[in-house]
Amino acid sequence: MTRKHFLKRLFQLSVVGAFPLFYSWQIEPFWVEFVQRKLPVKNLPKELEGKILMQISDLHVGNRFDWNFLIESFQKAQQFNPDFVVYTGDFVNHGTPEDHSDLKKVMAEAVYGKLGTFGILGNHDYGKAWKDLGSSEEICRILQNSGVRMLNNEQIECHGLNIIGFDDLWSPNFGPMKVMKDYDALKANLVLCHNPDVCDKNVWNGYQGWILSGHTHGGQCRIPGVITPILPVNNRKYVSGEIDLNDGRMLYINRAIGHSFQVRFMVRPEITVFTLTQA
Repeated sequence: MTRKHFLKRLFQLSVVGAFPLFYSWQIEPFWVEFVQRKLPVKNLPKELEGKILMQISDLHVGNRFDWNFLIESFQKAQQFNPDFVVYTGDFVNHGTPEDHSDLKKVMAEAVYGKLGTFGILGNHDYGKAWKDLGSSEEICRILQNSGVRMLNNEQIECHGLNIIGFDDLWSPNFGPMKVMKDYDALKANLVLCHNPDVCDKNVWNGYQGWILSGHTHGGQCRIPGVITPILPVNNRKYVSGEIDLNDGRMLYINRAIGHSFQVRFMVRPEITVFTLTQA
């Protein structure tokens, strides 16, 4: 092999080796996927059949990536003309005043449902060590002022759809039994729960139906069929997508639109577009 041929081959290998790094840093983190699927809900009123419910999770507004990507994604999401929009936690990354200020800018361009828009908090919304109540309260103020009805261990019925919202598992305000003690199986219920590990807690009071979660980001990086190395959950089955809990509960884990760090590989950011149907 001549020196010229050796250098050419070395350059080719360098380019091939660098592409996955560039792709996972600059392409996939900003390549949002709109996942469209049906959501069969027990006791769903006939007038809600075919309505669109959009789930957006884990914005992580902060300094880890260019949050203008979120606004661009929201603009694309408007084409689905959602009837309901639910935000399932982690609106910010660190819970700093800068994060709060940027969140106001993002939510000014966010997606809202024609019939209702609801949200719950995630662990990052509680700032340092997930214990900053001042941060969580400020985020709730920002969101309420933006038109998002926040549910902190509460439920609300909207046009016949009963939405139950848990506060975050890792927060000082985790208290799902405050709302689940009043669970009414005759309603068209839907639970919003940021951390899917709550599915393994004894807090459900016989609940049967869907649980919409986030938190995991799908691991952000994975080798298909082999490994998802980083998951912030105790139950390693809780990665992403639909999971049958085999007791009348169905879990859906959104892969998140934002990122803890600007890197994704084989786990595109997601906005979920559900079509409501009668179970």
